[in-house]
Amino acid sequence: MASPTNPPVTRLCTHTLTSLHYRDADLVEDLMGKRTFTEVMLMQILGRTPRPVDLRITDVVLIVLMEHGLTPSAIATRLIYMSAPENLQGAVSAGLLAVGSSFVGTMENCSRLLDRIIAAAAPDSEALAIAREHKATKSAMPGFGHHLHKPVDPRAYKLLELGRAESELAGDKIRALETLSKAVDDVAGRPITINATGAVAALLGEIGVPTNVMRGFAVISRAAGLVAHIVEEQQSPSGRFIWDTVEHAIPYVGEGGKA
Repeated sequence: MASPTNPPVTRLCTHTLTSLHYRDADLVEDLMGKRTFTEVMLMQILGRTPRPVDLRITDVVLIVLMEHGLTPSAIATRLIYMSAPENLQGAVSAGLLAVGSSFVGTMENCSRLLDRIIAAAAPDSEALAIAREHKATKSAMPGFGHHLHKPVDPRAYKLLELGRAESELAGDKIRALETLSKAVDDVAGRPITINATGAVAALLGEIGVPTNVMRGFAVISRAAGLVAHIVEEQQSPSGRFIWDTVEHAIPYVGEGGKA
């Protein structure tokens, strides 16, 4: 812990009058024109040189999380951009605030369950306990179910297929997700699809992304998607239409305005 006698430090970046370094790499000589954004991002976040498998998994995860239509995050971005078009970053920020435990960012919640299963002496029993706990409290199982994609979420099963094909991955997180999936189906009495964020939790875990950092990858990816929504809002505005639709669809039921 930092203190006056033990001051905080940073290892992320430093500069001189003639150079700038990201960690130990010279930005101009080692990175620019030689490394991709994904490589440098992982180097900065994970503090190590990423392997080719890390890059493949990260790229597919970022692609999957980038866009899902007019979700709450995209609607928030479009409405804020309509209100303050001079503040593009504010509109993107508004959308990113919706990356949480209900939408986009649920991989962290799922990853905690996978960690719990992996740490258990009896993984199958632990998975059943988790499934029963969620059923008893009628709470949503993070990483499972989808209101649009049925009977399966195709993104999730493609992600898991790609993960299983990577021989360098240990497979512990993927197996934990499969164990949890079986328990969820058994307790529900019917198949419940693994959704994209459930698969993302397993794959990011496989490449060593800590559970408490996973939502950051959703933020990075969704930021790109929200910029695309702003571009479309510039070309084909929908913010005013969304506002008008909500205003007419939700009636006022108070006493105000009555003759």
